[in-house]
Amino acid sequence: MYSLDDTIAAISSPIGEGGIGIVKMSGPDVLAILQAVFVPSKTENGSVAGWQPLSHRLYYGHIVDPQTREVVDEVLVSYMKAPRTYTCQDVGEINCHGGIVPLRRVLELTLQRGARLAHPGEMTLRAFLFGRLDLAQAEAVLDVVRAKTEAGLRVAVDQLGGLLSAEVRTIRAELLNVLAYLEALIDFGDDEIPEQDVAASLQTASRAMEQLIESADRGMIYRQGIKAAIVGRPNVGKSSLLNRLLRTSRAIVTALPGTTRDTLEETLNLQGIPLILVDTAGISESDHLVERLGIERSRQALAGADLAILVIDAHEGVQETDREIADLIGDKPAILAFNKTDLPVVADLDGLLPEARAVWLSALTGEGLEELEDVIVDLVFSGQVPTSETPLVTNPRHRQALLEALHHVQSATEAQASGSHIDLLAIDLTAAVNALGEITGETVTDDLLQAIFGQFCVGK
Repeated sequence: MYSLDDTIAAISSPIGEGGIGIVKMSGPDVLAILQAVFVPSKTENGSVAGWQPLSHRLYYGHIVDPQTREVVDEVLVSYMKAPRTYTCQDVGEINCHGGIVPLRRVLELTLQRGARLAHPGEMTLRAFLFGRLDLAQAEAVLDVVRAKTEAGLRVAVDQLGGLLSAEVRTIRAELLNVLAYLEALIDFGDDEIPEQDVAASLQTASRAMEQLIESADRGMIYRQGIKAAIVGRPNVGKSSLLNRLLRTSRAIVTALPGTTRDTLEETLNLQGIPLILVDTAGISESDHLVERLGIERSRQALAGADLAILVIDAHEGVQETDREIADLIGDKPAILAFNKTDLPVVADLDGLLPEARAVWLSALTGEGLEELEDVIVDLVFSGQVPTSETPLVTNPRHRQALLEALHHVQSATEAQASGSHIDLLAIDLTAAVNALGEITGETVTDDLLQAIFGQFCVGK
């Protein structure tokens, strides 16, 4: 898909003002480009001419335009010789001052001297193609960058370290062993090949895949987060509850009904879960055009949420509007948050969403807030807390590949039990092995690589 003989360059740090910005290069011409644009303050022999850097060392000096001899920036430069680098090629990093202008000027000079601009994710793609990372580890690089919580980061780092890959390779090796046995039977017959317990091997592989698939829901929560819509009629304390959960005054709160007229999203780290809270406008009937638009957005936010937090005014009790909003929630996982318990509470609050968990709280005083957080976590994980020793499937692509592999292994198991010809077993096991190979990269297409690495930033 991409030429590995090109020298590529990109800005690897976020665009904007900062203390340091990094221009990174990878490829065969890295050293020649650095020698052309970088003037060290001194070298081992005391002369800047013929600079020959040692690998994995930092050098202080200046980036200079070779044509005009203009000093572009004061920098630190590192040259890392293949193969002990991120991409397994020669790599150069120029640590500039972190501003848009110096970074772009330095990048332009590297491009003028023969580098080309890297495609999104091309640095990590080269690490994969040269065997430093498998495909699951390469995808984990992006998960590390995008991690929203410490727990999410831990799961991503585990995958980057090969925890999931090792489990998938073990399953794949089990299936390859069975497949080799079946192909030997096809070629040589029963008399020449020692008997092997195919059913036991298939059962072992199936059980391992089922365990990984079961972890996918939890794993993807850490990776993508949970979206919770805070809904209710006007003036029941939705925005106050959002502010309490965030521990900051993010939403405007007044005593006037209808203060919130649009949805407001904020992400909260809730015991390791990236919880995306959506504060919504009060759902009610209104003749005001802006309010009606806000109410419609509230309905859309509720429809797209993973979890609904229905806020009820415990002082006023359940109103007909509350019941109408409960009908909108339907079968979606929900929590009934009975707010304003700092005021006298109406005794009868039953009849809403019988399957929902109920929490009594005061957004004004904070009472009941910890219980609400615990209920959210309990609903999300059902009390299960993952450990670093347990591989978590965090990627929908990996889950789909595991489901496909499991389907083929189950088909092979049924064929073996019914006495079908071993050719049919071999076909299913080949498909299962290929599906697992898509996770780690043993079997992969250019289109898949482009879809995966196209999600990365240019400098990664």
